[in-house]
Amino acid sequence: MVDRLEALLDPGAYDDLGPNGLQVPGAAEVHTVVTGVTAQLELFERASDIGAQVVLCHHGLLWDFLPRTIDPKAKRRLQALFEADLSLMAYHLPLDAHPELGNNALACEALGFERAEPFGLFKGRHVGFVGRSEEGVPVATLLERCRTLFGQEPLHFNAGPDPVRALGIVSGAAASTLGEAVEQGLDGLLTGEPAEHVMADARETGLHFLGCGHYATETLGVRALGDLLAAEFGIDHHFVDIPNPV
Repeated sequence: MVDRLEALLDPGAYDDLGPNGLQVPGAAEVHTVVTGVTAQLELFERASDIGAQVVLCHHGLLWDFLPRTIDPKAKRRLQALFEADLSLMAYHLPLDAHPELGNNALACEALGFERAEPFGLFKGRHVGFVGRSEEGVPVATLLERCRTLFGQEPLHFNAGPDPVRALGIVSGAAASTLGEAVEQGLDGLLTGEPAEHVMADARETGLHFLGCGHYATETLGVRALGDLLAAEFGIDHHFVDIPNPV
């Protein structure tokens, strides 16, 4: 399974913020995989209750910006994995950027756009895409699709054209790519988290800004990846939703 994911997602091509792939080894045989967005105690406990052998997530436990020592929080998380013999796998930027199973490619399709050129430059690689529509997607329709897809009300700064024909899409925390959207002449940017400056920037540059939730915009890829593994390996897949308003 690890070999399949490595070949599919090519994590070595990304200068990421932490290691991608197998972070904690567990049981040798896999019958059930649980997917979730962020590695946390509740996810591990629910995976154990389900009887899973693997937890596959987007945000893992190991990050370059965290201390190298094990604090009490990390201890509890690791204990939960060890006691249930759970493996933990995590794929961050590779699962944002994948052209078929990635968060941003899937969002393009679900929102009614064609996936076009790569967008959202981060540490030398584009991790998002421009969604394009020749006829355009009316703003009201786009907002309703966002509510349906992401399960929450988008934060919308309405300063761009209607309909929307070119939308930069980068899941997670990518408000900084608004300038890239301006440079490329797009109609707007959709990401997860806003930043304080984006309201004024969007208004002054004539773009839409849609903040649809860091967590919510990053449920798509890991769920699709779990479905793929279930189909290819004949195992069970359960997506564990732990909603986060951020």
